[in-house]
Amino acid sequence: MLSLKPLLLSCIGTMGIRVSSLKIPTNPFTNPRVQLSTQFVALKAKQSIGVEDVLATPKWPDEWPFTENDLRRQDETDDGYFYSTPRFCYHVDEKAVAALTEYYKTEFPKIGEGKDEKPAVLDLCASHVSHFPNDVADYTGKRVALGMNEEELKENKQVDEFVVQDLNVNPKLPFEDNSFDIVTNAVSIDYLTKPLEICKEVARVLKPGGTAMFALSNRCFPTKAIGLWLQTNDLEHVFIVGSYFHFTGMFKPPSAVEVGPDPVWFGGQSQNIAYLSVVRATVDK
Repeated sequence: MLSLKPLLLSCIGTMGIRVSSLKIPTNPFTNPRVQLSTQFVALKAKQSIGVEDVLATPKWPDEWPFTENDLRRQDETDDGYFYSTPRFCYHVDEKAVAALTEYYKTEFPKIGEGKDEKPAVLDLCASHVSHFPNDVADYTGKRVALGMNEEELKENKQVDEFVVQDLNVNPKLPFEDNSFDIVTNAVSIDYLTKPLEICKEVARVLKPGGTAMFALSNRCFPTKAIGLWLQTNDLEHVFIVGSYFHFTGMFKPPSAVEVGPDPVWFGGQSQNIAYLSVVRATVDK
């Protein structure tokens, strides 16, 4: 079998592997697709379904549907080793990055409308850049990055401070209740093995009316992505992340939007190298 290690430990091509190119063997009786909403499965039968449709009228399972096996990775070695080498590059297409930056430029000021203070922002799973707009300081207040590699975080000029923490080891966020107006996560939710606990923590640190914005791409480092992610497609990823917010019981209904340019779809999988969607939810406090 071709070893992926050289690619995973470098930034060759600057991007992770496209999820649709992976051939992951699955058992039809344990395939995570079976655990998803029957209404969502019915949506796939339509000729045309977009990212926005997935969370428009979801029928959630009665209980948290994902197992420990769904949240395991191919590589369960210490994440600290994997992220010990700084990667000063983008892991998705530059057009996708530009689309996310434009999205933030439009949405961040809305969060601050009518408030006495500029909104505080927390960027989870951050690196040397948070993809914030150049003028982000004009309409946001405190900005904090939390990530795995200190060298990368030191180079992040878009934040005021940073924290080094492995959320897969300790999902407890080191911040007081009601500390932030916005929590972002850029193309990293697929690496988190305790997504429900982390989303509960996101809700805790958000101020009343605060919003979480999680960006999804169709690329990843496959050995570190959870099995659930590798066994499902791009539209299902939107549903999965929406379900994370839903099952906390701490957010209003989530929504999703595709922000990447020139969307092209086939069988629930984006064919766009610059694919990017944002799943977001407002805390219910």
